[in-house]
Amino acid sequence: MGLENESGTFDIGGDLTVHRLGFGAMRITGDDIIGEPADVENARKVLHETLVHGIDLIDTADSYGPAVSERLIGEALAPYPDDLVVATKGGLLRNTDGDWKPNGDPDYLRNAVLGSLDRLRTDTIDLYQLHRPDPHVAFEDSVHALAEMKDEGLIRHVGLSNVSVEQLDEARDIVDIATVQNRFNVGDREFEASLDACEEYGIGFIPWYPLGAGDLGDRADAVSAVATKHDATTQQIALAWLLHRADVMLPIPGTSSVSHLRDNVAASHIDLDDEDMDRLA
Repeated sequence: MGLENESGTFDIGGDLTVHRLGFGAMRITGDDIIGEPADVENARKVLHETLVHGIDLIDTADSYGPAVSERLIGEALAPYPDDLVVATKGGLLRNTDGDWKPNGDPDYLRNAVLGSLDRLRTDTIDLYQLHRPDPHVAFEDSVHALAEMKDEGLIRHVGLSNVSVEQLDEARDIVDIATVQNRFNVGDREFEASLDACEEYGIGFIPWYPLGAGDLGDRADAVSAVATKHDATTQQIALAWLLHRADVMLPIPGTSSVSHLRDNVAASHIDLDDEDMDRLA
């Protein structure tokens, strides 16, 4: 029995109950998120370790690898436990230079979903997120494509990523939106308005870049002080802050290390008090 995930729970789309601390599977690929990981067996071990610690939300994307992360998840974990939610994303193309190129064309998204279904070895994707709005495609057309695939049963819940509050509201007029995944961490709160909207609507907010790669900006000293108080690492305090910041928050820190994964789960045991939160605010 591993260290328990004590992050509390959230119901994605009202019916998929997950622990709020999940796992982001971007880092189980090769350098620059291109190709196979250096140690494939270790990547599979990390994926299995998530289940040991009660992590039941795994987030990936077809552009991670590309295709590598989804395929490894399917190989390692399918058939999935009943309580495991696997979320993926589509709408970004990759090339060997590492560029991320938006493609929100409805036909492309339909093809992307079919590819994800195959690699993840499932008949329905629990949560499918538009990875980024495409400036060359009408946003509503991209969302309508996902809504249609939800109606067909290929997608259970629709999510968005890298969107404004205005885009969220536009999408909500078309289909129920279960989650929003935007950049957010203790040192970078540019999308706080999006988080506030998700709180108002009861939508899950998945902060990508939850640890800011260790760059916590002008809050670094405050995080360090709180970490010393709790005998924790600054990364653990950054995760604990996210969990305390909002009940709809679903952090998905990623790692290619089993020990780092355990450290992340340990962050769910840190109880920040009002003084800590005020200092970090």
